[in-house]
Order: sequence, then C-alpha cells, then structure tokens
Amino acid sequence: MELIAGRMRGFKCFFFQCNFLLSLCNVRMKNFNTDTLAFSSEKGYGENSGLAVYVAQAIDPSIKWEDIKWLRGLTSLPIVAKGILRADDAREAVKHGLNGILVSNHGARQLDGVPATIDVLPEIVEAVEGKVEVFLDGGVRKGTDVLKALALGATAVFIGRPIIWGLVYQGEEGAKEVLQMLKEEFQLAMALSGCRSVKEIDTTLVRRTSSAVSKI
Repeated sequence: MELIAGRMRGFKCFFFQCNFLLSLCNVRMKNFNTDTLAFSSEKGYGENSGLAVYVAQAIDPSIKWEDIKWLRGLTSLPIVAKGILRADDAREAVKHGLNGILVSNHGARQLDGVPATIDVLPEIVEAVEGKVEVFLDGGVRKGTDVLKALALGATAVFIGRPIIWGLVYQGEEGAKEVLQMLKEEFQLAMALSGCRSVKEIDTTLVRRTSSAVSKI
C-alpha cells in the first residue's frame, strides 16, 4: 500500500485532500501554441492534453466521512484533512479521528466564489475546540499575512505560489530568498505589534473591517 510505503520512506504525516474531487473548467489556464488566429474547423482545434479527464478518472468522488475509518486503519501516522471551509465539516473531521485541519480553498480553482480562507479560519478554530491543530493556506504573500493567520488561531501557515515565484526567479536560491523575506517581514510585524514571541500573538492584534466597498 502507498501509505505503508510512505511511512517506510520517512513520511511524518499524510494529507487527506477534501477539495479536489472534481474541478471546474479553468479558463485562466488556457494556453495557445501560436499567436496566429485559428478557426474552429481547423484540424486539432480545441485539442488538449486530457489531463483533466485523467485526474477525474483517478479520483473517486463518492468518498465520504465513513471512509476515514478505513484510512485510519492503514496508518498510525497523523492524518490532516485539507480543504475544510465549514465549521460542521471541521467537527466531522475531529469526530472521525483526523489529527489536524488545513483550511484551504485550493486557490479557489475548484469552485469559483468560495470564501477566503482567512475569513473562515476563526469559525474553524472555534469548532474544533483545541482538539486538533488548525493550519491555513491561500493568500499568504507577506509576513503580515502570517501574523494575521496566527492571531486568528492558526498553528502555522502553508505557502505555495511565492515559493514557485522564487524558483522561477533563481531556482533553489530564489525559493530560499522568498522564505527569508517572509521570515523577516513576519519578525518585523511581530516587533511592531509588541510581540516578543509567537506565544504572545492573539486575536487582540486583528480587527475585522467592514465588508462594504465604497465606489466613487
């Protein structure tokens, strides 16, 4: 089994992805191989790699919470549910023996219009009542974003795109530079907020602004 093999390879944890069962058509990722215009009647027009179909066939969309019991029986390693955005799902994750929750909307690429992870984080933290650790990803671009997430109850944050940007810029060294920048920004934000350690970060540091948008 892959789970057993993963443990033998030194894995410390497994992530159970809840928000990637199906995917909408990603118009933003439409790439063209030529700058010239093409007609729909031309040979090869509209062809793609078939990746979306392959992924859809490889994933069972009928999976349910009860299947966690089967998964739990395959490994003693911690299992974290990735993709939780609702308090009731967070409680279900705890009920079924998962060890952590990663609040994630998968970059809003799976379902357009889902809430930002930072907005739903407080209700997830409240729902689990400290029984499991809660992590967050999505939209973490600056050290202040890390501070906000920790202030709202996250144990830690996961960072995706900024690391990729660093890799594109200068490979491994570029990725390290991005992490160093985020670390320095986070430390500066802590200092300017009067926090001498991570333990002093709490909800008093953040305030929800009005969701109303003014337009001229």
